[in-house]
Amino acid sequence: MSGRGRLAGGCLTRRGLLRLSAGACAAVAAAAAPAALLGCSVGAGPAGGLSETTFFAFDTIVDLRAYCTQATLDLARDRCSYFEGIFDAMTEGTDVWRINHAGGEEVEVAQETADVIERSLAYSEASGGLFDVTVGSVSLLWDFDNQVRPEDAAIEAAVSHVGWQGVSVSGRKVRLADPEAKVDLGGIAKGYIADDLAALLSEHGVASGILNLGGNVYALGEKPDGSAWRVGVRDPNARSGASDGSASSQEVSAYVECSDRSVVTSGLYERRFEKDGVAYWHILDPRTGMPAESDLVSSSILSARSVDGDAFATVLFLLGRDAALSLAESEPAIEGALLEGADGTVTTTPGSGFVAL
Repeated sequence: MSGRGRLAGGCLTRRGLLRLSAGACAAVAAAAAPAALLGCSVGAGPAGGLSETTFFAFDTIVDLRAYCTQATLDLARDRCSYFEGIFDAMTEGTDVWRINHAGGEEVEVAQETADVIERSLAYSEASGGLFDVTVGSVSLLWDFDNQVRPEDAAIEAAVSHVGWQGVSVSGRKVRLADPEAKVDLGGIAKGYIADDLAALLSEHGVASGILNLGGNVYALGEKPDGSAWRVGVRDPNARSGASDGSASSQEVSAYVECSDRSVVTSGLYERRFEKDGVAYWHILDPRTGMPAESDLVSSSILSARSVDGDAFATVLFLLGRDAALSLAESEPAIEGALLEGADGTVTTTPGSGFVAL
């Protein structure tokens, strides 16, 4: 589960983004994401050609590219603004903020908010609580952008309010039984949004494109030449001298070719800092409120729905290699998984489609 800083994602700040030129933004969009496009240059496409928009949302860089008019792609960008306006836990007045500050009272929210929370509860139950939508009680204490580590006493107190069983959804009304509990959608929101954007573009006749939401990549259709998109998985051991800690888009350890599929990666390189000689990363264990202890450094999932990949990538990381491999092979929503161990080993599920480099 994610740490503080709006919805979980890359570590580049809004101020940093404003200093980038349009060309640099496009480069960083691929670099900041755990998954990057490989060989995505294609020839002439449908009428109107390739449209692209890169912007900052959900505390990460979003890069949308599709063969459609710019006006159609702008609809997807506007949709992102809508989701940020209801899912952001840190901005007063959003659906999630109102739920977290309702003191246990029922709150009427947008249908999408109710839907994503209801789905979160299903993942929480399926994972035995390893995925817990109420991790916000503790995750909102952490600030990875400003390298803030909460005091042990604060973490211990917050963990006592983590418990997905206390969340109820009835239609568009959401209630937290524990007034001190807090919802954090950082572990699922980008996947949910990626699926929504893919559906939106499809409804407007878009048949080819790549949607990159800071590590949640959705390959819409095929390339205009009829071939599958190739999506790379960032090498978790790659480090660069960039001020934002990002690697170049070429520093990948594996790739998968896919169409109408999502690739999501959870890894230790996404958001982390070191304090007093101890490294802390954004993937928190909801049982302890501390960064997860795992023999994995990253987990990647290929799935038909990005929301499934988003939730289960975190769960696999928390489980560790052996249990993660077992779950990945038995969970129908996971079409393929790639697990990279701290010892440098790479494990894939049979027929996953992932190719290690």
